[in-house]
Amino acid sequence: MSTLQFTRTLPEDATGAALRADVLTGLTASPKTLPPKWFYDARGSELFDEITTLPEYYPTRAEREILLTRAEEIAAATGARTLIELGSGSSDKTRHLLDSLAELAMYVPVDVSESALRQAAEALRAEHPGLAVHALIADFTAPLALPATPGPRLVAFLGGTLGNLLPAERAAFLASVRALLSPGDALLLGTDLVKDEGTLVAAYDDAAGVTAEFNKNVLNVIDRELGADFDPDAFTHVARWDPREEWIEMRLRARTDLSVKIPALELAVDFAAGEELRTEVSAKFREAGVRAELLAAGLTPAHWWTDDAGRFALSLSRVA
Repeated sequence: MSTLQFTRTLPEDATGAALRADVLTGLTASPKTLPPKWFYDARGSELFDEITTLPEYYPTRAEREILLTRAEEIAAATGARTLIELGSGSSDKTRHLLDSLAELAMYVPVDVSESALRQAAEALRAEHPGLAVHALIADFTAPLALPATPGPRLVAFLGGTLGNLLPAERAAFLASVRALLSPGDALLLGTDLVKDEGTLVAAYDDAAGVTAEFNKNVLNVIDRELGADFDPDAFTHVARWDPREEWIEMRLRARTDLSVKIPALELAVDFAAGEELRTEVSAKFREAGVRAELLAAGLTPAHWWTDDAGRFALSLSRVA
């Protein structure tokens, strides 16, 4: 019989406090910024699920292709008895790994959303009788305290989420993952790859306007949670490729001069017409760059897999 356990390391009020801190810091900076994690309330999560099905948005399909075709190789290369997934969400893509890891005894999904963890965990218990699930309600960008788990362990960080971190943040994150690992453990990392500008921009500015609505949803979150008076229609969605940094930037551009009041912060924020608020960076990678970042964190690259079209990569690395 499978077992199910939840551990909360994220304080109950941590999300609200983090939102207030990020909004205050980001909207008083020059240029203005907000971190992309605030897209994902219930509506934002629905919109992102819709984005992953759009014809322009290739990363989810490409990563799933790799998982479907390489899961057996990943299982053979790791022999994992514990799978730890950072930012697990619905655990949808992880199911391909769970089906292939014959020796797996425990699954440890890590996410800030307790509701997402509970829904996914209940489904997994039905699909995998005998699998122990120990869910962590935690922020994977902060130091983690993992439960006692049998080795070898495989940490999975999928979806290209690494690209949402700035270079210094990526270095700190990979170092923190390395600190979780022991000899024999491994990291499975998803990274979107550099490709032509047209394909990249289209993936973040779809013809149906779903990504535009997703981008503006961060304003709805601030309005609801902090009592602000943002009007999403006063902003235009912008997706831009930065060839020097090799990342996509999503921005919101003010259509006119405007002022926004945020009562919870006792703050008024002025925007000039045409001023842009950056809401996301999504870095794209090359194999040599991924290897360099892994090595700098004390991890040894061992395998590199891409989809047939070479759009996305999964890499497996071990403790150096």
